[in-house]
Amino acid sequence: MSLQAGIVGLPNVGKSTLFNAITKKHILAANYPFATIEPNVGVVVVPDTRLDYLVSLYNPKSVVPTTFEFIDIAGLVSGASTGEGLGNKFLSHIREVDAIVEVVRCFDDENITHVEGKTDPIRDVEIINTELILSDLEIVANRLGKIEKKAETTKDKEALKEVSVLKRIKDSLEKSIPVRLLEFTEDEIDIIKNFNLITFKKIIYVANVSEESASAGDNEYSLILKEYAAKEKASVVVMCAKLESDLADYPDEEKEAFLKDLGIANSGLDKLIFATYDLLGLATFFTSGPDECRAWTFRKGMKAPKCAGIIHSDFERGFIKAEVMSFDDLKELGSELKVKEAGRLRLEGKDYEVMDGDICYFRFNV
Repeated sequence: MSLQAGIVGLPNVGKSTLFNAITKKHILAANYPFATIEPNVGVVVVPDTRLDYLVSLYNPKSVVPTTFEFIDIAGLVSGASTGEGLGNKFLSHIREVDAIVEVVRCFDDENITHVEGKTDPIRDVEIINTELILSDLEIVANRLGKIEKKAETTKDKEALKEVSVLKRIKDSLEKSIPVRLLEFTEDEIDIIKNFNLITFKKIIYVANVSEESASAGDNEYSLILKEYAAKEKASVVVMCAKLESDLADYPDEEKEAFLKDLGIANSGLDKLIFATYDLLGLATFFTSGPDECRAWTFRKGMKAPKCAGIIHSDFERGFIKAEVMSFDDLKELGSELKVKEAGRLRLEGKDYEVMDGDICYFRFNV
């Protein structure tokens, strides 16, 4: 599954610095670093100690971790919805991602000019949110202008349903409430997906703090941002983008030691990767053996045939059964043979909901 998170923010908030850390960072020694596909797209390996364990157990010829894409989207300024700055380009790019990572400046530095004059995280967030809301509002209003009269005249049920949903969204946007905070039925979500509304996408905030604040864990600005984000049930990752970028080329052991000396338990970049992965309701299943150990991304709640289809469409089309064991069982017992002997290797059918950490072998016939 190719999934993307768009990194957005005002100019000079640390957005590009964060992206630089992403494109330089190395997690595995198995020749699979973060790699830049294009100047503004970075592929990040999702760190997973379970895959490390499988590699040590099977010593495979090939190792393929699961990945996630971060896209560095052009800086947004007030008026972007009407074309200011790179407005339209920014908005078209952000419509294509699965989630939004909004970088918010939470540090003071007289040597780095703030586009709005001084540090104020809530003002910055609201500038961006306002532009996104205005952009969505224009799309919704244009669609209503085309369909509303026709729907009322023809009494077409599907058209009337669409009008009802769009009116509700319009009312919400006019009150500065993003679409993601509303509740919808499955049928309504199917309608909304056609418009690729930006404010319907899930969001996570990055509080970009100074190195000193990263050691402390928070500062006055990040605490204000957390309070704001809590109102829309959004997460905040506190990190120092400059520190992460500076450390990105360090060997893992040196980096861990350096962070430990600073009193930082976990890399902010790793926390961001995990938080974004979780935000989209993603999980990991594995295929493993002497030829290859591989991690696969899937959406929580997917059934076995759909997960098989992630590997190859033929696996889903000709799905018969899935041989499944949990990673925890394998680690506890130490080998596939012992898992089988303990009766913990299962045969699952089409209705089986794959769980995070499952190790699967799919039987199929085409």
